[in-house]
Amino acid sequence: MPSPAHFRGTVATIVDQPDDLRELRTFHKALADVNRLRIVKRLAEGPATVGELIDTVGLSQPLVSWHIGRLKAAGVIETRRTGREVFCRLRPNVFDEVEERERFLLGMSGAAHIAADGQVVGASQVGGSAQPPMPSTVEAH
Repeated sequence: MPSPAHFRGTVATIVDQPDDLRELRTFHKALADVNRLRIVKRLAEGPATVGELIDTVGLSQPLVSWHIGRLKAAGVIETRRTGREVFCRLRPNVFDEVEERERFLLGMSGAAHIAADGQVVGASQVGGSAQPPMPSTVEAH
């Protein structure tokens, strides 16, 4: 007989979860790994090739590529292939976008919006009803 915790976990996976919260979960799950955080930390310094990331994290090429795929699926990074090299970079403003989206979805007061000139504007200054964008994501497992 399954334990109560196992039963609760099974029920939780059956319950239909809102897509917007699923997007937040995907983003945070992508950052819930030390090696992916090390990759993000390196990319915060500037774009890097997969080879450079391999040197930074000390993992095999297939494993680094797998982590890059998770980060890309969560909308954290962008990649560009030039010949045999794959260049990676953090998506511009990705963390600001996610913070804004989280504040909105979680109903936290003071949700802000980014104006056309790049300035952060408080929700009370822009009406606060528009839903902020979430980085494009694909469910990462």
